[in-house]
Amino acid sequence: MRNSILWSAVIVAAVTAPAAVSAQSSGIVTTPQIVTSGIGEARISPDRATIFIGVQSKAATAAAAGTENARRQRAILDTLKAMGLTNEQLSTVNYNVSPEMQYSPNGTTPPRVTGYTVSNTVRAEVRRLDDVGKIIDAALAKGANEISSLQFFSSKADSVRRVALSVAVMNARADAEVLARAAGGSLGQLLELSTSEPASRPVPIVMARMTEAKQSTPIEAGEQSFSASVSARWAFVGGR
Repeated sequence: MRNSILWSAVIVAAVTAPAAVSAQSSGIVTTPQIVTSGIGEARISPDRATIFIGVQSKAATAAAAGTENARRQRAILDTLKAMGLTNEQLSTVNYNVSPEMQYSPNGTTPPRVTGYTVSNTVRAEVRRLDDVGKIIDAALAKGANEISSLQFFSSKADSVRRVALSVAVMNARADAEVLARAAGGSLGQLLELSTSEPASRPVPIVMARMTEAKQSTPIEAGEQSFSASVSARWAFVGGR
């Protein structure tokens, strides 16, 4: 699997971005300024995954459903630990016991309990993407019947976000320089620079419900994209 950082420059055109050359005319002499914004994007291949593995059991009594559920979930946890996952990588995120009700068609008789459903979901944090398919297959083989969510992410997300910020600043400066030259002057010192909370676009979450695996489960993590935006204000030097 590729483990590389790629970035692309996303140019914000001066005709559509909030870019302007301004000078106040209120009687107070001020330095003309150029205001631009920039957007940066960076991509990286995920290197981590989180799998939500569930067991749903049904029985005539809550105790029987709970016992069967515990047996299957214990077998799954023992198998995952044998595959190298530690206690820190495994955690229970949901446990639910609910009755199954039967209602009369015309509502003349009270509803009655016909059985119970017990659901137990464990979160597995996987540090090797090559193991994701193997873990899913092993869990299904031991009695899991719900894979409710599979999420990919990168352990280097912070560094990738900073790459996106750097690209955004470069784009803002490039637009400012174009405006300055078009106005017959040059770009002066940076007066103000700010950024909004970056909007990351994670790999889409894959959700599935499975009952059995007849062949090895293929997994494709794709890439994760991070974007950032900045606003900048510069001094404008010279002019016609």
